[in-house]
Amino acid sequence: MSGHSKWATIKHKKGAADAKRGKMFSKLAKEIMLAAKSGGDPGMNPTLRTLLQKAKGINMPNDNIDRAIKKGTGELEGGSLDPVTYEGYISGVGIVVNALTDNKNRAAAEIGHIFSRSGTDFAKTGSVSRNFERKGQIIIEKAAAEEDKLMEIVLEAGADDMIADENGYEVVTQPAAYQGVATALEKANIPTVSSEIVYLPMSTKAVTDLATAQSVMKFVNALEDNEDVQNVYHDAAIPDDILSKIE
Repeated sequence: MSGHSKWATIKHKKGAADAKRGKMFSKLAKEIMLAAKSGGDPGMNPTLRTLLQKAKGINMPNDNIDRAIKKGTGELEGGSLDPVTYEGYISGVGIVVNALTDNKNRAAAEIGHIFSRSGTDFAKTGSVSRNFERKGQIIIEKAAAEEDKLMEIVLEAGADDMIADENGYEVVTQPAAYQGVATALEKANIPTVSSEIVYLPMSTKAVTDLATAQSVMKFVNALEDNEDVQNVYHDAAIPDDILSKIE
């Protein structure tokens, strides 16, 4: 998500996620498994605690969560996963793909095929990701909180910034401060639209042509459909009226 298009992007992605909820659970289970390797107690593992909040937000069944934690801690078999990152460009838009896989060769071949099918290829490692920053990002609807009170809560909890617009608020944190801010919002009973650690572009590329926007989002959606892909980040700034026309 980037720039003024983040709200339309959220709605676009939510619609796609609702249609593929089972795949969404599977992807999150992988993240939980990887995090649980460092300890299955969320009270002592902030990364795991963050993921469990995310799981709660999408109504992931408790059995799925417990099974993923046990695989990660070794109580159940099947917890061997490796994180892999792929980078590239499409129509001048930078793309960063984060994957978790039990077979790096398969993941590279399948994701590489998606790139080539879209007329592009992997870029050199670091050439795209250097233009992104790892940040905590929390999105809150306008009606969920009064602006001054919300700003007081998040800044006291350690947030870097809070950006307000007509739709709501975007709270940005350093990764280390994210959990404290998320917990402060939870204690204040302020619901969030999305809350996670993401890669935010340091600058964006304006995409105002519908055909180009469709090409970019088709590529992003194809990547997200791959079973090993966890997250796809891009630096396209697509206006809401253009994004809303993309199916």
